[in-house]
Amino acid sequence: MDKHDWLATQFEAERPRLRVVAYRMLGSLSEAEDAVQEGWLHLSRSDTTGIGNLGGWLTTVVARICLDMLRSRKSRREEPVGLVVPESGREGQDRIDPEQEALLADSVSQALLIVLDTLSPAERLAFVLHDLFDVPFNEIAPIVGRSETAARKLASRARSRMREAGRGKEADDPGSRAVVEAFLKASREGDFDALLALLDPDVVLQADHAAVSGGAPGEVRGARAVARQFSGRARGVQPALVNGAVGAVARRGQHVLVFQLTITSGKIVEITMVADPEHLRHLDLVLLDSGIERAP
Repeated sequence: MDKHDWLATQFEAERPRLRVVAYRMLGSLSEAEDAVQEGWLHLSRSDTTGIGNLGGWLTTVVARICLDMLRSRKSRREEPVGLVVPESGREGQDRIDPEQEALLADSVSQALLIVLDTLSPAERLAFVLHDLFDVPFNEIAPIVGRSETAARKLASRARSRMREAGRGKEADDPGSRAVVEAFLKASREGDFDALLALLDPDVVLQADHAAVSGGAPGEVRGARAVARQFSGRARGVQPALVNGAVGAVARRGQHVLVFQLTITSGKIVEITMVADPEHLRHLDLVLLDSGIERAP
């Protein structure tokens, strides 16, 4: 295998992750694919002998491309992109597998994209790379052309905006707390039918690596399967505001498990279980008093 073929193979292995990175920055599937493809052009034209971490190098390159695209978008005073799916028959449709489109679109909520579009390009990049992909600030700083301390401040400001948006969402949807409390009650009592009534038929349960290590399933889809995971459980789980939105928290000794819930039209459509200490550190948690039995 010659050098070009080897690079192409390595790039294709990184492409799915790079596409997710680009999509979370840009909010557009077609633009994300364009950014990733431009990343390949940069790689194919570069001297790679000194690249020790190809994945990290590509992430930096694609991030810079996305930053330029965001700045160009702002300079043209475009409206927020939100969720953009390539139209049928367009060139982008041929380049992005429809199943991949659906998975990618599901990875970012419309609400998150709307809030991200209110951030400056530098804030958006710092927040996405650090909070969503765990890229250290010393690597983010040169991308945005700031010091490491300034990069931290960019992410902090973005995080504050996200929290404010979450609080606003909670204020606009007071029924969310009732849904969560009813869900926890049905879970503790093992009321399977009540759980089904509160779950969207296509609900998705996901867990981070730390929660999976503690025994949680990595991913479960469908109301009946998710209901089976919770039926007869949730003892000691307490409703809480998680970054301003209603969720739940379980605390057992020094271990904390956070449930981030997405609720639409009175139905739970997504549950994310977070146990990684580094991720927990970035969550704004406020316990809600509900009279639920606390965990020991």
